[in-house]
Amino acid sequence: MQSSVYSALFGALTNEHRLNNISNNLANINTTGYKRDTLAFKDTFVMFAHDQIMEPVANVRSEKLFPEPKLMAKPRIAVAQTDFSPGAVKLTGGPLDMAIHGEGFFKIQTPDGEYLTRNGKFRQSTDGTLVTDRGYPVLGDGGPIELPRNAKVIVGERGEVYANNVQVGQLQLVTYDDLKSLEKLGQNLFRVRDGSNAAEQPAATASIQQGALESANVEVVSEMVNMIEAHRQFEAYTKVMKASSELDKNSTQRLGKSSA
Repeated sequence: MQSSVYSALFGALTNEHRLNNISNNLANINTTGYKRDTLAFKDTFVMFAHDQIMEPVANVRSEKLFPEPKLMAKPRIAVAQTDFSPGAVKLTGGPLDMAIHGEGFFKIQTPDGEYLTRNGKFRQSTDGTLVTDRGYPVLGDGGPIELPRNAKVIVGERGEVYANNVQVGQLQLVTYDDLKSLEKLGQNLFRVRDGSNAAEQPAATASIQQGALESANVEVVSEMVNMIEAHRQFEAYTKVMKASSELDKNSTQRLGKSSA
């Protein structure tokens, strides 16, 4: 019964990880520009020794020398990916709120280097720099963008930043040829994974909408359905482990009585 216990154990652990992932998506339903995480699964087949044997067959009526291959399937997490599909855009009216339409990211400067984000909830720091809600400078083509105090700010569709009808900067809107190479770092930030060959390129098709923010691309109903499904699967796997344990216990007791 060891095999059934291990299969059920890995299945339960996989669904526990799935539940954690779904819970994180639901917790960020109100996070601006949040991109949900998805999990994919595959079956890992365990092959027996006789599965490797390819016996010669003299003719189509020859009897097989070995039994048919028997494979045991064990569920495993295969891929964890970020869904970069766009979220709904909501109007705020804030002059420094910006939503990206299309594929692209804002580029920002942090103490640990340059990162990417879809969160366009910006503000003006005490020294006039355009920063994120966490105080990280938003990068333009010439570095951080400086805004005059009490200026009327207009942002064009291509990221041109005007203060009192004078252009003071150009937002860096970038993307990558392989979005799967991006990883999350918390605080709604992304960066390219170490060792990736993904190339940065201008987000040519992206446009900016001023006075709006992008909502999270999380569908509450779908995530709740997935959570119920994962929870029931977890319970099913725990029942399999319990049943296998009872069978092992009964078999051991019967073996002990027969040998006594």
